[in-house]
Amino acid sequence: MVTRNQLERLRPEADRGAGQQIPGYQVLRKLGAGAMATVYKAKQISLDRMVAIKVLPQKFTKSEDFVQRFYAEGRAAAKLNHPNIVQAFDVANAGPYHYFVMEFVDGRTVFDDIVAKGRYDEHDALKVAIDVTEALAHAHSQGFIHRDVKPKNIMIDDHSGRTKLADMGLARAISDREAAEAEAGKAYGTPYYISPEQIRGEVNVDFRADIYSLGATLYHMVTGKVPFDGANPSAVMRKHLNEQIVPPDHINPNLVSGVAEVIEVCMAKSPDQRYNSTGDLLADLQAIDRGEPPLQARRVFDVNSLSDLERGGGLASAAADGLGAEGARGPDGTLMMWLAVIGWVTALGVLLMLFGVLVTG
Repeated sequence: MVTRNQLERLRPEADRGAGQQIPGYQVLRKLGAGAMATVYKAKQISLDRMVAIKVLPQKFTKSEDFVQRFYAEGRAAAKLNHPNIVQAFDVANAGPYHYFVMEFVDGRTVFDDIVAKGRYDEHDALKVAIDVTEALAHAHSQGFIHRDVKPKNIMIDDHSGRTKLADMGLARAISDREAAEAEAGKAYGTPYYISPEQIRGEVNVDFRADIYSLGATLYHMVTGKVPFDGANPSAVMRKHLNEQIVPPDHINPNLVSGVAEVIEVCMAKSPDQRYNSTGDLLADLQAIDRGEPPLQARRVFDVNSLSDLERGGGLASAAADGLGAEGARGPDGTLMMWLAVIGWVTALGVLLMLFGVLVTG
C-alpha cells in the first residue's frame, strides 16, 4: 500500500521515465504526452540551457515506420533556421529510447488561448498569422511543407511574445516523390484544419495545403469556432470537401472585411484559387495590419471571376458562382458581384438611351 503523499513524492521520478536514460540531460518534468510522443522539459548540462525532449513511446519503437518518421521530423526541423520556427538541436537514440531535442518555448499554444479566452482580438490574430506565414515562407523556400498547421502547433513565448511554429511530425520535402506516392490515398493532417487535397490523399500536395490550414487556423482564432464541425472526423472532412464556410465576418461582425477576404481565399476548395505564393499571403496580412486592403486576395478573386466568364458561363453565371452557398457573397465576403451586375445593367441602359437619342435626332 502507498499513501497519497508517497505517490506525490514518487511522481517526479515516474515522469522522468525514459528521460533519465538520455545522457547529457537532466530531466526536470513532463510537459505533456500525446499519442505519438511524450515531451519533457530538461536541462542540457554541457550548455546550461533549457530544452524540450520529445521521446518516442516504447510501443512504437518496434515499428520501423514510426521510428523513421520520428527521425524524419528531426531532420526536417534541423534544416530550418528561422526565429518563428522551434529550433531542432539533436535527434538520436540512447539504448531503446529514441529522442528529439529541441528549443524549449516557455509559453502556451494558440489553442490554449482560444480555450481560455475565446476568440482572438483581430490585431493579435494578425500578428500571430504574420509570424506563422513568415515561418511557412521559410520552410517552403527550403523545399518543405508542414502539413499540420493548427492552433496546437503554434506556440507563444510568454517572455518575448514571439510566435513559434512547432511539430514537424508530418513535414515532407516537396521533392520527395517516393514518400508522396507511398502516402497516396491516405489523409495525413488534423481534420479541423486539413486541406481538401490532403483528405483525398493526392500525390501533388504543395505549399497551398499549408495556406489552407493557416486560413482554417486564422478562422478559428477570429471567430472562436472551427470552420467545420461534425460528429466524427470523417464528417468534418466531408465538409471540407463539399461545403462552403460560413463567412467569418458573419460570426464576428467586428472583423474588418480584409481579414474575411484573406481567410476565404486561403480556404478555397481548389488550390488554384488560393494564393499563388506564401509571399502573396504575407503581403496581404501585412497590408491589413497597416490598415490597407488585401490587394492580392482581390486580384485572385478577379482572376477567378474572369476564368468563369471564359468558360462560357457569362456574367450572370459568374455572379451566381461568386455568391456561393451563403447568399449574396463573393470569396471576398462582399456584395461585389451583385454590384458588378448592377453596374453592367446600368451601363447598358445608358448606351440604349444614347442610341435612342441618336436615332430620333
